[in-house]
Amino acid sequence: MAATTDTTDTTDAMTTERTRATVQEFLARVAAGDLERLGALFAERVDWLIAENPDVPWIRPRSTRADAVAHFRELAEGVAPALDGNTVDAVVVEGTEAMVTGVLAGTVRATGKRYRSPFAMRVTVEDGLITRYRVYEDSLMFAAACTPDA
Repeated sequence: MAATTDTTDTTDAMTTERTRATVQEFLARVAAGDLERLGALFAERVDWLIAENPDVPWIRPRSTRADAVAHFRELAEGVAPALDGNTVDAVVVEGTEAMVTGVLAGTVRATGKRYRSPFAMRVTVEDGLITRYRVYEDSLMFAAACTPDA
């Protein structure tokens, strides 16, 4: 019985480390703006969710690798990162699941409005690819930053 437990523990640890490596590479590619290589980390079909808001042009339903790349391209076109930039406070990984927390900061190019918001991101990684992508952030704050003053 002990051999089975040891094998299971080793397999679980390997899965966790593969997930951690994929998430760390994802974060590095986002920070570098390496969109094409970023896309290679997503599965062809992605279970994607960021709270939709019609006032935030880059936040809308997505479901494919190409959609994921388009999201990050539109985000880069729409937002100038703050000098202190986006930060990651914690990365927690267990098996195929990862949670990343931090702060998003920048300026919406169209309005010149600055924003700062805590966020949490949950991803699922299978076979080295992101298959589920969830971001929890202050969508009302983003909508206000994207809305021009009257």
